[in-house]
Amino acid sequence: MSIPEITQKLLAAKQGKGLSFADLEKILKRDEVWIAAVIYRQASASEEEAKLLIEALGLDASYIQELTAYPVKGLGPVVPTDPLIYRFYEIMQVYGFPLKDVIQEKFGDGIMSAIDFTLDVEKEEDPKGDRVKIIMSGKFLPYKKW
Repeated sequence: MSIPEITQKLLAAKQGKGLSFADLEKILKRDEVWIAAVIYRQASASEEEAKLLIEALGLDASYIQELTAYPVKGLGPVVPTDPLIYRFYEIMQVYGFPLKDVIQEKFGDGIMSAIDFTLDVEKEEDPKGDRVKIIMSGKFLPYKKW
């Protein structure tokens, strides 16, 4: 997956300022995962959010237009090669059908929205090694009959 040029510049500015996504969350009053999605051009910011972000990163206003534009979403048609991203692909390969069945048993025939959706990442301390806790919450959308 190639990283867009704007993403590379935004990440370099973030690193140069010594900011974390959690720091940006406090400044923008938006979730750190959503802010990362904006930087990676998987989400679009409002003009106000884009201004706050570029000011925090010490960049000029020329970035606002691209950060507020509608993004083209997704990783593309290839299997991801980054090991961390690939694990999510692998998780869906192994647990996709089981998750689908469990969700449909509880809710009926439908899907979990990726539009009306939140995603949180938490660190769970564990004596055997810290754990990554991913919390996905999406509105259930039943399939319509007509």
